[in-house]
Amino acid sequence: MSVSGIILAAAVVGGTGLVISVLLGIASEKFKVEVDEKEIAVRECLPGNNCGGCGFAGCDSLAKAIAQGEAPVGACPVGGPDAAAKIAAIMGVETGDVEKQVAFVKCAGTCEKTKSKYKYFGNEDCVSAVSVPGGGPKACEFGCTGFGSCVKVCDFDALHIVNGVAQVDKEKCVACGKCVETCPKSLIELVPYRAPYRVACNSKAFGKAVKEVCSAGCIGCKLCTKVCEFDAISVENNIAKIDYSKCTGCGKCAEKCPSKIILLNAR
Repeated sequence: MSVSGIILAAAVVGGTGLVISVLLGIASEKFKVEVDEKEIAVRECLPGNNCGGCGFAGCDSLAKAIAQGEAPVGACPVGGPDAAAKIAAIMGVETGDVEKQVAFVKCAGTCEKTKSKYKYFGNEDCVSAVSVPGGGPKACEFGCTGFGSCVKVCDFDALHIVNGVAQVDKEKCVACGKCVETCPKSLIELVPYRAPYRVACNSKAFGKAVKEVCSAGCIGCKLCTKVCEFDAISVENNIAKIDYSKCTGCGKCAEKCPSKIILLNAR
């Protein structure tokens, strides 16, 4: 090939490249997606677990919602107060009262304390167990079945079956809420990490019926309500319920409870 041919080919290639680069530059300006710097900054403060505990599809969705003012700065249960404080600084708002939450299993019906109706040989799964007659092998229809469906969905190794009942390691729990959604008996709830006392029962049965199947069940006697000086505990549907905003941790309710199911926050 002659020198002139080489020069011509180089010019054509160079010209084509120049035209393409110009067109790409125009296209990038025309179709560019505006990036919200606040959204990026908020996303960097989120842990990245994508657990869905905040109610959004994942951390990206939550970051976008917070940046647009559609979600509170403390919406991430995994990040907790630390993440909320960082995000609040980015958004230029106050954090408000962001208290760490943990899951709690409202059952103390261990193998020794609750009776069984029959031997169960089905799938080792709570959802499967409650679908059989009587709602599972345990005599208490409201109690933990102990097959660990909640354990299987926990990404943080915060739940384990101990003596037939699910228990939460509050130091590992991030309050993502997956166990709450999974439990077919609605036995698990999110409570304040620093809650002094918790009621470890979910039975709605009357006192005599409770005692016939479990020695660790609330009998709805209301003795706890009578000794509480702060109106922090009540009995609804035959089960004691604590108002954590009023509870001072005096422990009188726990001392008075004949079934000893108002437990000090140590589990």
